Amino acid sequence: MTRDSASGRCPWCGTDPLYVAYHDTEWGVPEYDGRALFEKLILDGFQAGLAWITILRKREAFRAAFVGFRPEVIATWGEAEVARLLADPGIVRHRGKIEGTIAGARAFLRIEQREGFSPFLWNFTGGRPIVNRLGAISAAQTESPESRAMSKALKAEGFKFCGPTIVYAFMQATGMVNDHLVTCPRHAEVGG
Repeated sequence: MTRDSASGRCPWCGTDPLYVAYHDTEWGVPEYDGRALFEKLILDGFQAGLAWITILRKREAFRAAFVGFRPEVIATWGEAEVARLLADPGIVRHRGKIEGTIAGARAFLRIEQREGFSPFLWNFTGGRPIVNRLGAISAAQTESPESRAMSKALKAEGFKFCGPTIVYAFMQATGMVNDHLVTCPRHAEVGG
């Protein structure tokens, strides 16, 4: 693929203003807040089988439906909340992913109490971003040894919808991996 001729930006975001803003302000920025990491991991799980732009367009509805992705609240939910969410047209209505979010909230709380969710995740990269030097999108990986290890650990803790490919996309989004093209201004801006 070729780069965006006007800006050098990574071409995957196209020209949709929402997608471009996401690329230019969020994607690849190192995130260390545990609750924000939880939200992004859950949204990447909901994205499985869909285009990321679909989730991005529904993100505010997800935030409202999942009370700001507050794990301490979501962990208490049961069938009544699952039924409410299955009836919410603003989100992706998938029982397994909704139930997986509740299980993930419970796992988050255990990890947070034990060692902190952010340190638990960042440990897989040695606490700092992995900086790749991609000249083309076609050179990007879809998973890595780190994403496979993180996926395995998350599943062992009780998370769902967190296979190595989903986890790698999560790592890219949260800046654990800098996969901006070297021609993209964001590669240097997010650093690593």
